[in-house]
Amino acid sequence: MLIAGVVGVAALAQAPWALARLPSGGVKGLIGGASDGALDKLAVPGAFYRDAAVRILLPGAGGKAASKLFGMGDRLGLTTNLTKSLNDAGGRAAGEAKPIFRSAIDDLRWSDAPALVGKKDGATRYLQSSAGDTLFGKLSPLVGSALADVGAFRQLDQLSQSNPMLAGAGLSRDGLSRSVTEQALKGIFHYMAGEEAALRKNPAGLLKGIF
Repeated sequence: MLIAGVVGVAALAQAPWALARLPSGGVKGLIGGASDGALDKLAVPGAFYRDAAVRILLPGAGGKAASKLFGMGDRLGLTTNLTKSLNDAGGRAAGEAKPIFRSAIDDLRWSDAPALVGKKDGATRYLQSSAGDTLFGKLSPLVGSALADVGAFRQLDQLSQSNPMLAGAGLSRDGLSRSVTEQALKGIFHYMAGEEAALRKNPAGLLKGIF
C-alpha cells in the first residue's frame, strides 16, 4: 500500500492532468483547499485594496465615471475613502464565505468535469462556470451587511446628497452592493486559481488517505 502511494504521488507530480482521475473526494479536496486558502488570504484586513489585481473599485469605468460625478468630494479624497471601505467590505464577506463555497463544491458532480484535465486552474474554472450564479446570490447578502458595517452606505448617502446623478451611474445602495459582490467574487476566483495551481505542483497532501 505504501509503495502504491509513493508511485501514485510521483506519477501525479509528473502529470498534473492525472488529478482528473482521482476519486471525487480527492478532487473536492483540491478545490476545497484552494477555496479555503483564497478566502483566508482575502479576509486579511486590507488584502483586497493592496492587490491591484483584485482591488474593488467604484462602479462605472473602473470608478472613473463616478469620480467625475463626485467633483469636490473626489478632490477631498472622499471617493478614496469610500473605495477603501468597499474593499474592507469585500474582505469581511470573504471571511464569512467558506461555508458558501464548500456547499457549492459539495453540490457539483466533479466526476463530470472535463475542464479538470490539463488545466492548472481547471477545477476553479469549472466551479466558476457551474456555480458562479449561485455563489453570487449567496455572497450578496454578506456583502450588503459588510457594506453597512464598514460605513460604506453611510458615506455614499452623504456624497449623494450633493449630486443626485450618482444613482444614474450605478451608485445607489443596490447598485453598489451588486458591483462589490461581482468584483469580490471575481477576486476570490482569481485567488482560487492561484491556490489550485500551487496545490497541483505539490499534490502529496491531497493524496493523504487515498492510496
